Amino acid sequence: MASTSRYSSYNCLTSWDSYDKIPRVRVEYYVNENTFKERLQLYFIKNQRSSLRIRIANLFLKLLSCLLYIIRVIIDQNPTYATCYGCTPGNKTEYLKLENLTEEQFQENPIINWDAIWWVNRPLVLWSVQVILAVISLTEALLLAYLGYKGNIWQQLLSFHFILELVDTIPFTLTILYPPLRNLFIPVFLNCWLAKHSLQNMFNDLHRAMQKSQSALSQQLTILSATLLCLVFTSVCGIQHFQRAGHRRLNLFQATYYVVVTFSTVGYGDFVPDIWPSQLFMVIMICVALIVLPTQFEQLAFTWMERQKLGGSYSSHRAHSEKHVVVCSTTLHADTIMDFLNEFYAHPLLQDYYVVLLSPMELDTTMRMILQVPIWAQRVIYIQGSCLKDGDLARARMNEAEACFVLAARNYADKTAADEHTILRSWAVKDFAPNVAQYVQIFRPENKLHVKFAEYVVCEDEFKYALLANNCTCPGASTLVTLLLHTSRGQEGQQSQEEWHRLYGRCSGNEIYHIVLGDSRFFGEYEGKSFTYASFHSHRKYGVALVGVRPAELPEFYEDTILLNPGPRHIMKKSDTCYYMSITKEENSSFTVANQQGTTTNASSEPVIVTAEDKSNASANKDATFPDSGATTTDSRQCLKDSSPGSVTLDLAVTGNHLDVPKAAENSNFLSPEIINQRRSSRRPSILPVPDMITGSSLNISQDTADEGDESEDELEDDVPWRSPSEKIASSFTDDSGDSTRPAWHGDCTRIVKGFPPVSPYIGVSPTLCYLLKEKKPLCCLQLAQVCEHCSYRNARDYQWQNKTIILAADYASNGIYNFIIPLRAHFRSKTSLHPIILLLERRPDIAFLDAISYFPLVYWMLGSIDCLDDLLRAGITLAENVVVVNKELSNSAEEDTLADCNTIVAVQTMFKFFPSIKSITELSQSSNMRFMQFRAHDKYALHLSKMEKREKERGSHLSYMFRLPFAAGSVFSASMLDTLLYQAFVKDYVITFVRLLLGVDQAPGSGFLTSMKITKDDMWIRTYGRLYQKLCSTTCEIPIGIYRTQDTSVSESSH
Repeated sequence: MASTSRYSSYNCLTSWDSYDKIPRVRVEYYVNENTFKERLQLYFIKNQRSSLRIRIANLFLKLLSCLLYIIRVIIDQNPTYATCYGCTPGNKTEYLKLENLTEEQFQENPIINWDAIWWVNRPLVLWSVQVILAVISLTEALLLAYLGYKGNIWQQLLSFHFILELVDTIPFTLTILYPPLRNLFIPVFLNCWLAKHSLQNMFNDLHRAMQKSQSALSQQLTILSATLLCLVFTSVCGIQHFQRAGHRRLNLFQATYYVVVTFSTVGYGDFVPDIWPSQLFMVIMICVALIVLPTQFEQLAFTWMERQKLGGSYSSHRAHSEKHVVVCSTTLHADTIMDFLNEFYAHPLLQDYYVVLLSPMELDTTMRMILQVPIWAQRVIYIQGSCLKDGDLARARMNEAEACFVLAARNYADKTAADEHTILRSWAVKDFAPNVAQYVQIFRPENKLHVKFAEYVVCEDEFKYALLANNCTCPGASTLVTLLLHTSRGQEGQQSQEEWHRLYGRCSGNEIYHIVLGDSRFFGEYEGKSFTYASFHSHRKYGVALVGVRPAELPEFYEDTILLNPGPRHIMKKSDTCYYMSITKEENSSFTVANQQGTTTNASSEPVIVTAEDKSNASANKDATFPDSGATTTDSRQCLKDSSPGSVTLDLAVTGNHLDVPKAAENSNFLSPEIINQRRSSRRPSILPVPDMITGSSLNISQDTADEGDESEDELEDDVPWRSPSEKIASSFTDDSGDSTRPAWHGDCTRIVKGFPPVSPYIGVSPTLCYLLKEKKPLCCLQLAQVCEHCSYRNARDYQWQNKTIILAADYASNGIYNFIIPLRAHFRSKTSLHPIILLLERRPDIAFLDAISYFPLVYWMLGSIDCLDDLLRAGITLAENVVVVNKELSNSAEEDTLADCNTIVAVQTMFKFFPSIKSITELSQSSNMRFMQFRAHDKYALHLSKMEKREKERGSHLSYMFRLPFAAGSVFSASMLDTLLYQAFVKDYVITFVRLLLGVDQAPGSGFLTSMKITKDDMWIRTYGRLYQKLCSTTCEIPIGIYRTQDTSVSESSH
């Protein structure tokens, strides 16, 4: 079969010259839409905007036809003579006689005027307009039926709305062909149902055209209202028309009154249909109402329940006129949300903010009850949705939000999976609203890399392990940081009879605040003075503790950061930002000049932070916790020694809203009659004044040169990349030069240098200067109780360490443990003060983790569990200074969250029973479980504190657990307490940086560090906290920020 081609064929491969000879063909796409039917479908159905316009026009036509019917009813006042158009009315004498009868007489012999039912009086103009509307409606109905045809014509013709359209339009077209029918009654009022149908279709087109999802509940309410109106309107028009043929005729108002009274089942009986067509019509309408309305109410109820599950929505109008933040999380736990709300709304500036909770899970019963409390119902909005859906983010008005808090889910057994969910949420928010500040909370430090773009990130493992490490060197550090990060007015415990409760509760109100020095009354007068001078005198004068500064001008290679206690070499400038600890910020404080009381009070009128009392500890020592300007503990210890010790306690009396001058407490351990007489007969030693500027002879810092070998081995000036100015002031820890014998392990110190860790377990580790080994330790030597070719030791006792060990018990080797090691190997500690670290792990760590810790001195690991007594003994628990127990992530209670800590609590309690003198630091997931630590069933004092905790809860305190002895002593800690760090960052953008520097997670050139020192009986001549402040500032340039106090509960001192 031969065929001719319209175009010539060329071989394109023979020559490139033939390319130009190839004919070009124009291809037209979507030719199927060029047909007449397709174009009509595109205009009437597919095109969103044109379809919406047609629906609106159709709705307008139907409503106009109903309005014309009402006008016709008002005009037609005399139905007795109703007849066809152009016809002469018949004999109406019989009907005229009926008008003179009473209702009872008419009921005996009712006569129906059928002409009044079949015919109406329709003026020519009204008829013309109705005919035009009918023709348009009929044409549109037929056209839509044609376009919607899909093979079954009966499906289109037998639909309710199409039949109703024919009933209302075809009779009008017939009146054109046969004029006598112009006065024929046509139920045009039924167009209200077609108008309702158009309204429903218009909602759908409106959603498509405007690309906005209207509330389904509001749409259902609108449809239900339209259905009720259609029922009432149909009944009113029908009963009014049928009563035209009866004895008592009704106008539209009377018909409306009758229908409403009838549908409401009241039935007064003042209007009664008196002919059977009217009565039949009302029966039919009541049946229709009983069928239609329950269906509508069922849909409304279903939509309402679904709406309750989905929560509310935040309108765009409110988003423009109000301020709100969005909190995103997988599940909304009551404890987590209440912590957020209490902390967020604790700040006066945030009282007008709204909180939008966005979560894909339904609210539990507890959360529903919380959100119904008036204080939260007015400003907390719950929306069920996912951050990964733009529609849900639009419902939460994420674009207009002031901030977005992405909280990690604590109920996940796999924390890595929880972080992955958090990362995706953060990415989705960044993609949808790139200008909204994000506050992200994650668990694993290795996942910080993925949310580096977020403005504020809090990694729980980083802070948790760093805080636990500082708890080993600075007792009560976890309590100190927890109370600093919780907003409180210091009103807890003020109703207690015990003095330490009142003082401890009052001081718990201290927080970190900031102010520019030029705008401050606290620090403005110290411009041009040294930092140490400004800190001491502002504490003495105003009772606030200046602990850090952010210089406005730094050298070119310095990063813009906070400097904690930069020391006397830093001169305060007008543009410096000061960071201080106080009960409230300066802007909310009033100033009153106090009465001068001579020179008897060198103490501040207000101490700075937590004072804890441990009833279970039989020690009479006191520990001060403070950022250090560079002097080591030995320097502080030496400068506090004096030949004439006094014996005045450090207690302070609380009066009203102020802390008065310190007074001697009656129940002090050191206020025996002998010591009081000795104090009265002795003269109080003097304390050097704090110089306002540093000079060559201003500092009275001991410069011992003993053990110069340590200094030379440190190679500070040669190997250390940088040293803080304050560090150069202080001298390093030195051994007694007269002691010629050294422990066996001291030779290892020659291999220890200062530097930056060459290997980190994850990306994103902050560079920190710390002690390292010159050469990497073999991985086999890292295992404590494992014999290898380099080591034959089988337990901790064989190593014969000089210092006590620190045991960290965890279920596996998390990368966050790296942040536990860094503070304990910080550069400001001395070599001979390093405590061996033993990691007691239930699972074998991976090689990458072992490689990272192999560069640190005196760090070991072993397989074991705190549940096994033999493992604890091999780990050297009898040699331990502290035992840190990290909460197990794999809980044995999946049914109840509050039992998640049960395995950790029982294991620690067992260890406490066998080794009661060991200092343990335990991490729990539930703060409410802290009361079970060191549990004694018959401890009356613990029961007394339990009652006090309940009273504090009743007063509305969200820090009621602070009086529990394990928490006050710093022996228990919950990682959830660090959540407020993220919440406070919304108001205090510096708080994360401040805490990272304080805990040693980050380091800054010229910044101080956190350390502690013990105060013994020989130091009691200092008398008060204010004199201690002066003593430290004038000698070692250290700044105390708190007291960790223990109380002697033994009967005799010989038991110490």
